[in-house]
Amino acid sequence: MKKIGDRISFEDSKIKTTVVIIPERNNIVNALMGAWLGMWYSIGGSVIWALFTLQLVEQERIILYIFLVFWCYYAFRISKAFLWLLFGKELLKLDKDGFHIKNSFFSFGKLTAYYYANIKDFSFEIPEKRTIKGVWESSPWVSGGERFAFEYFGKIKRFGRKLDEREAKLLNNLLQSKMKLFSK
Repeated sequence: MKKIGDRISFEDSKIKTTVVIIPERNNIVNALMGAWLGMWYSIGGSVIWALFTLQLVEQERIILYIFLVFWCYYAFRISKAFLWLLFGKELLKLDKDGFHIKNSFFSFGKLTAYYYANIKDFSFEIPEKRTIKGVWESSPWVSGGERFAFEYFGKIKRFGRKLDEREAKLLNNLLQSKMKLFSK
């Protein structure tokens, strides 16, 4: 395996190139996010306990049910982002058949093939650091922040979560050269 930056590694052979992009590994951020998620689950548990144990009037029950809907939404989103930080990775494979992308949790995920002839407008964009978009995408609770995009049958496909400018340029050079090589 060869490395491009701290988070990207690739393995190259004559028949395929495999690229692995891992999330940023920041132990302090992961610990804080884990503590926040534990607190969030405690709040949800307390509300569920109160809902089924305490004698509440109908209006209080409705308020708690509405709160639980929002609680479930954020519990799902933050749990997904937290698991991505700990166990996720993006797998890219380029071969003679096409460009394959897999967002993987542990070893689970769906490998999707994109054929070179149908890929249009392959590019990358790095948001400026001091803009709202840049700050939002750099936050740990957001799983998005894909830097690369291409059009495939009228739909925009994205990958390359939270790459910095240096890593994105190096990965772009690698992908462009391999796509030219394998698409012939």
